[in-house]
Amino acid sequence: MMRKIALVTSLLALVAALSFAADAAKPQTLTGVVTDAMCGVTHMMEGGAAQCTRACVKEGSAYGLVVDKKIYKLEGKTDDLVSYAGEKATVTGTVSGDTIKVASVAAAK
Repeated sequence: MMRKIALVTSLLALVAALSFAADAAKPQTLTGVVTDAMCGVTHMMEGGAAQCTRACVKEGSAYGLVVDKKIYKLEGKTDDLVSYAGEKATVTGTVSGDTIKVASVAAAK
Protein backbone atom coordinates (compact mmCIF):
# COMPACT_ATOMS: atom_id res chain seq x y z
CA MET A 1 0.00 0.00 0.00
CA MET A 2 2.80 2.42 0.90
CA ARG A 3 4.54 1.66 -2.40
CA LYS A 4 1.37 2.55 -4.32
CA ILE A 5 1.04 5.85 -2.45
CA ALA A 6 4.71 6.65 -3.11
CA LEU A 7 4.28 5.77 -6.79
CA VAL A 8 1.15 7.92 -7.17
CA THR A 9 2.83 10.83 -5.36
CA SER A 10 5.89 10.55 -7.63
CA LEU A 11 3.73 10.47 -10.75
CA LEU A 12 1.77 13.53 -9.62
CA ALA A 13 5.02 15.41 -8.96
CA LEU A 14 6.30 14.47 -12.41
CA VAL A 15 3.10 15.63 -14.11
CA ALA A 16 3.24 18.93 -12.21
CA ALA A 17 6.89 19.47 -13.20
CA LEU A 18 6.18 18.74 -16.85
CA SER A 19 3.19 21.06 -16.81
CA PHE A 20 5.33 23.85 -15.35
CA ALA A 21 8.03 23.28 -17.99
CA ALA A 22 5.45 23.45 -20.78
CA ASP A 23 4.11 26.76 -19.44
CA ALA A 24 7.63 28.20 -19.24
CA ALA A 25 8.21 27.40 -22.93
CA LYS A 26 5.13 29.32 -24.11
CA PRO A 27 5.85 32.61 -25.90
CA GLN A 28 5.44 35.69 -23.76
CA THR A 29 5.13 39.35 -24.69
CA LEU A 30 7.13 41.96 -22.78
CA THR A 31 7.36 45.71 -23.31
CA GLY A 32 10.46 47.67 -22.39
CA VAL A 33 13.34 49.72 -23.74
CA VAL A 34 15.73 48.11 -26.22
CA THR A 35 19.29 48.51 -25.02
CA ASP A 36 22.47 46.46 -25.02
CA ALA A 37 23.27 43.85 -22.40
CA MET A 38 26.51 45.57 -21.33
CA CYS A 39 25.19 49.07 -20.62
CA GLY A 40 21.62 48.25 -19.61
CA VAL A 41 20.04 51.53 -18.52
CA THR A 42 23.32 53.37 -17.94
CA HIS A 43 24.81 54.37 -21.29
CA MET A 44 28.36 55.67 -21.20
CA MET A 45 28.70 57.07 -24.71
CA GLU A 46 27.74 60.54 -25.77
CA GLY A 47 24.91 60.73 -28.27
CA GLY A 48 22.19 59.04 -26.30
CA ALA A 49 20.85 55.57 -25.66
CA ALA A 50 20.20 54.67 -29.31
CA GLN A 51 23.69 55.54 -30.52
CA CYS A 52 25.35 53.84 -27.53
CA THR A 53 23.25 50.68 -27.96
CA ARG A 54 24.11 50.41 -31.66
CA ALA A 55 27.82 50.98 -30.99
CA CYS A 56 27.98 48.42 -28.16
CA VAL A 57 26.16 45.78 -30.22
CA LYS A 58 28.50 46.45 -33.13
CA GLU A 59 31.41 45.79 -30.74
CA GLY A 60 29.95 42.43 -29.66
CA SER A 61 27.47 43.11 -26.87
CA ALA A 62 24.06 41.44 -27.13
CA TYR A 63 20.84 43.40 -27.38
CA GLY A 64 18.88 43.71 -24.16
CA LEU A 65 15.40 44.69 -23.06
CA VAL A 66 14.87 46.68 -19.87
CA VAL A 67 11.50 45.80 -18.33
CA ASP A 68 10.89 47.72 -15.11
CA LYS A 69 14.28 47.24 -13.43
CA LYS A 70 15.13 43.86 -14.97
CA ILE A 71 17.39 43.49 -18.00
CA TYR A 72 16.78 40.56 -20.37
CA LYS A 73 19.39 39.47 -22.89
CA LEU A 74 17.82 39.13 -26.36
CA GLU A 75 18.75 36.22 -28.61
CA GLY A 76 17.44 34.73 -31.82
CA LYS A 77 15.63 36.97 -34.29
CA THR A 78 17.43 40.21 -33.41
CA ASP A 79 18.03 41.73 -36.85
CA ASP A 80 15.10 44.15 -36.49
CA LEU A 81 16.28 45.47 -33.12
CA VAL A 82 18.69 48.02 -34.58
CA SER A 83 15.73 50.24 -35.53
CA TYR A 84 14.37 50.07 -31.96
CA ALA A 85 17.65 50.86 -30.16
CA GLY A 86 16.97 53.21 -27.26
CA GLU A 87 13.22 53.05 -27.90
CA LYS A 88 10.29 51.36 -26.20
CA ALA A 89 9.35 48.13 -27.97
CA THR A 90 7.20 45.06 -27.50
CA VAL A 91 9.11 41.79 -27.79
CA THR A 92 7.46 38.39 -28.12
CA GLY A 93 9.49 35.27 -27.43
CA THR A 94 10.34 32.46 -25.08
CA VAL A 95 11.66 33.60 -21.70
CA SER A 96 14.23 31.48 -19.91
CA GLY A 97 15.69 33.10 -16.80
CA ASP A 98 17.07 36.45 -17.92
CA THR A 99 17.14 35.60 -21.64
CA ILE A 100 14.44 36.04 -24.26
CA LYS A 101 14.58 34.01 -27.49
CA VAL A 102 13.01 36.66 -29.77
CA ALA A 103 10.24 35.63 -32.15
CA SER A 104 9.08 39.15 -33.06
CA VAL A 105 9.51 42.79 -32.13
CA ALA A 106 7.27 45.80 -32.74
CA ALA A 107 7.02 49.40 -31.64
CA ALA A 108 5.32 49.71 -28.26
CA LYS A 109 1.84 51.20 -28.27
